[in-house]
Amino acid sequence: MIVFDLLCDQGHRFEGWFGSSADYERQQGAGYVACPQCGSVAVGKAVMAPAIGRKGNQPAVDASKGAPAVSEPATSSAPGKAVAMARPALTPEALQMMHALATMQKKALESSRWVGGRFAEDARAMHYGEREHETIHGQATPEEATALVEEGIAVMPLPFPVVPPGQAN
Repeated sequence: MIVFDLLCDQGHRFEGWFGSSADYERQQGAGYVACPQCGSVAVGKAVMAPAIGRKGNQPAVDASKGAPAVSEPATSSAPGKAVAMARPALTPEALQMMHALATMQKKALESSRWVGGRFAEDARAMHYGEREHETIHGQATPEEATALVEEGIAVMPLPFPVVPPGQAN
């Protein structure tokens, strides 16, 4: 999945989630991408600030106050139009949801076997009865994952990245 910040011709900013850049282009070209506030289909990609997490996902700390730092939003240099680029802090509810998702993923991975890049091959073999069923996790390209779904094989992406065994620092 890829997330784009989008902006309609009325200045409303919103997020859009797409399978790929090509998927966004196809949907936007067909008029499927519309502003949730005003319904305008005159929508384009907005300037986005990179979302780079701090080590350990800790907030920046303002040393003079001992509190999380608050940064001013960056703006575009386009004449006559300022585009806010700051990402708002997550709400307590969102943080609680992400923690719950991470906990569920951790439990699921504990009862699953890492198969690495053989994920698509192993999932297909189990689906067609060529090997015994078990819960596995691993890596698959977007094309491999799409092919598995098209074959009716139940797979899903994990909400958080997984570090392969032996590669954690």
